[in-house]
Amino acid sequence: MKSVTKIFIVMILGLSLLQAAAFEKTANSRATKVMMSSDKPLTTGNNIIKLHIENAKYEDAQVKVKVFMPAMPGMPAMKSISNAKNLGNGNYKVKVNLSMGGTWQVHIFITPESGKKVRVKSSVNI
Repeated sequence: MKSVTKIFIVMILGLSLLQAAAFEKTANSRATKVMMSSDKPLTTGNNIIKLHIENAKYEDAQVKVKVFMPAMPGMPAMKSISNAKNLGNGNYKVKVNLSMGGTWQVHIFITPESGKKVRVKSSVNI
């Protein structure tokens, strides 16, 4: 009986690990589309997010990411602002800090060498 219980627990743990898929989300604006992804599921604390900007005119732009959670009763507003590292061909990598679970707003600021600055908005849940 103990071995059946152990097998059952191992199966449940194995299935729960399969459910922990990597993060992936698309954010759109009028000017461009940004694919956000992570090798691991987003968690509280520091996270590395990969960005892919689909519009070729923004491939070598400066990219800044702001994640924030507005103030709520009994809790101050929280935010993290980071500059993304350009990996080439419209790919970027940024480290953001999500200090607690909940819904975080994500604003991606794309500043090309010439032309207008673009803001792409989305949200993530952890």
